Amino acid sequence: MSDAFTPERFTVDVPGGELLVARWGSGETVVIAAHGVTATHMGWPRLAEHLGDDVTLLAPDLRGRGGSRDIEGPFGIPEHADDLARVLDHEGVARAIFLGHSMGGFVVSTAAVRHPERVAGLVIADGAIRLLEPPPDVDVEALLQQIIGPSLDRLRMTFPTVEAYRAFWRAHPALAGAWSPFVEAYVDYDLIGEPPSLRSGVREDAVLRDSADTLMNDEVIGAIGRITQPAIFVRSERGVMNDPTPLYEAAAVAAYPHLTDVFVPDTNHFTLLLGEAGARALADAVRTVARA
Repeated sequence: MSDAFTPERFTVDVPGGELLVARWGSGETVVIAAHGVTATHMGWPRLAEHLGDDVTLLAPDLRGRGGSRDIEGPFGIPEHADDLARVLDHEGVARAIFLGHSMGGFVVSTAAVRHPERVAGLVIADGAIRLLEPPPDVDVEALLQQIIGPSLDRLRMTFPTVEAYRAFWRAHPALAGAWSPFVEAYVDYDLIGEPPSLRSGVREDAVLRDSADTLMNDEVIGAIGRITQPAIFVRSERGVMNDPTPLYEAAAVAAYPHLTDVFVPDTNHFTLLLGEAGARALADAVRTVARA
């Protein structure tokens, strides 16, 4: 396998514990990346290959995921945003391009408002814009079960072998036709425990708190409208389950005229990050922001 699968990994002391961070490349241009709600830093190797050694890509496992799962909180999007600034402090980096996929889009847009001096520009992939406005009396946990129920269900499942977990993911509509060594590495890294009781390393309490922020926290959902740095919004053609309706239509992005809209055909919400066309588009967006 390529070196993309074995980044340098280190930890950063943060409130509540240690944050695991991966580093690819060594260039002067620094990108710090925030993954999605049940993902880890192993969603980024394909992008790392496209960026090459002339870019330094820093990607933490956010609190409650992967190598950062033992952090005892606090959870929430603002804390993730502050953690990105803490990683830059640790690395002695004054400013970076902030890149976020899905929930990570909310993280980087919130960071751009909380730490504007650290953000040279943003690339947001299928995230940061609230998908629906809950009614005032909504049962948030019930609503989250409706929206991200399949992801929550996976966190509660156990698997007898690594291959059984791979088979579970191979059957996912978004990945059934897109399996690759990058997807397999992403899936394998997520597992913790021992056979026959392997399970995802993502903590449900972190997922619930972070997801609630993307629906109900005014600081988080309003951040996309308050960023002032150069920003590119990269969006997929299809949705989470490879359905024909994308998460974000052109009109949703057009509501924020300060965003540059980039549409990537023949991608879904997962392959926008894990597939070849999506990773290439994200790398192009990073280089565009770097030149701005």
